[in-house]
Amino acid sequence: MNVQDIVNTVSQKAGLDQATTEKVVGTILSVMEHEAEGTTISSFFAKIPGADDLAHQYDVMAAAPASGGGFLSSLQGALGGVLGEKAGALVNGLAALKGTGLDMSQIQQAGTALVQQAEAAAGPGLTNQVLGSVPGLKSQLGLG
Repeated sequence: MNVQDIVNTVSQKAGLDQATTEKVVGTILSVMEHEAEGTTISSFFAKIPGADDLAHQYDVMAAAPASGGGFLSSLQGALGGVLGEKAGALVNGLAALKGTGLDMSQIQQAGTALVQQAEAAAGPGLTNQVLGSVPGLKSQLGLG
């Protein structure tokens, strides 16, 4: 099972269009990549062809688009700077997910479907190990 198969299944299960689903899945994978510990996330991505490319495409730590700014991006920058990359990745990822226009229940539904597909592709042990190293993401997706 590759990342496109996962996006297709999450899209169907969560009732979202393909582009939105790809952004949600890519953003969640990017947060995992930045927050999970080295070899665990490498092993996880190795089991899901294309996952690392999708995570890089929606990199939560890439420079934010020049549009807007304002209080939220100032807060994101400050939190990222104070708390380090890991917390910054989660804050940026949650902001990106909310920026899709989905409500939290839709994001949680997509996140749950993504985890189910990841478990099928990478195995429940490895998937839970990755999620265990990103507790903030688990709680935000209602998985914890």
